Amino acid sequence: MDQEEPEVDSIEDRKNIPMDDENIPVEQQDTHDSGERDRAASEVMPDVDHLTVLKQEAAELKAEIEQLKTEKQQVLQSQVTKLQLSIERIMQKDLTDLEQRKQELEASISILQRKQDRLQVEMKTTYAGVSQDVAVRVQGFKDYLVGSLQDLVVSAEKLNLAPPAKPVSIDKPVETKAPEPPLLSEQVFADQKQRIEQLLERYRTLPDYYGPAWKLRRTYETIHAERAAKWFFEQAGRGAVKSMGTRLQNILVAASIVSVLRSIYGDKMRVLILATAPERLGEWRRGFQDCLGISRDHFGPEKGVVLFEDSEPLATKGDRLVNEGMIPLVIMDEAEEYISVDMLRFPMMIAFSLDTQARASYRDRDFF
Repeated sequence: MDQEEPEVDSIEDRKNIPMDDENIPVEQQDTHDSGERDRAASEVMPDVDHLTVLKQEAAELKAEIEQLKTEKQQVLQSQVTKLQLSIERIMQKDLTDLEQRKQELEASISILQRKQDRLQVEMKTTYAGVSQDVAVRVQGFKDYLVGSLQDLVVSAEKLNLAPPAKPVSIDKPVETKAPEPPLLSEQVFADQKQRIEQLLERYRTLPDYYGPAWKLRRTYETIHAERAAKWFFEQAGRGAVKSMGTRLQNILVAASIVSVLRSIYGDKMRVLILATAPERLGEWRRGFQDCLGISRDHFGPEKGVVLFEDSEPLATKGDRLVNEGMIPLVIMDEAEEYISVDMLRFPMMIAFSLDTQARASYRDRDFF
């Protein structure tokens, strides 16, 4: 017997039997689709929330980046500002230092400029000469010295220095010799007058700053030449010479006279300088070295120039030179107030005179 299909016992059992979609009713099919969509939506929902969180984090990161950029900009700006302030402070300090150095340099330049002006004035007054009104400051000592020399000459002329007359025979007429006229001052250097004038003119017009030793090397003006010419031709090589106002100018006049005498007498001429102060003798030594181009080797007891602080050893040295056939030239500094009688016996002497008022302040001058 054929096997019969089992019967469905109940409706509930039928519901549990799967059916094809085509066989499912429409109402049941809609309900089935809705459940499927809800189930899919529930599965997609977590992905949507995760995307939202990512977007939010990205936005926060962007905001944080912008904030970091802003902070970086602020830090950079602050550092730049600090750097500018530091540079400004450094520049200000450097400018202050430079300004201070500039002021110091300007002060130094000003001091050097004043020194230069003073040296130019000193050189001008020393070597180029000044006006005669400023240079001539002589009164008392000149009058005393010139008067003493004149009295000495008059006394010497009155002395009877002729030897006693020998007895003569009455039968033989006495032969009388006409007395020789006294030697006038201008006749002492008469033979060398032309040569002396030529040398003085050469010193004045053609100065030789690099000439040999004992030749005048400095600028020589008319007033210096007049002093020297008067000493040669009017005072016969002995007497007072008007001071030029400064010792250096007096040294220039004396140096020109020494140079002329060296040209005439050569090595026989010796210079004896009297100045009762070491600093004054130092000025005479430096002045002669500068004006005559001589060195320290030319100074000494047996050399061309001898320096003395006392008149007594000078007189002794002068006598010894005369006995040896030498020709001494005695030069007295203008600060000397008194002249020893022993000085008057030498054939050539230069005494620079200074007036009484100037002498009082001259003792307190600073020497270099």
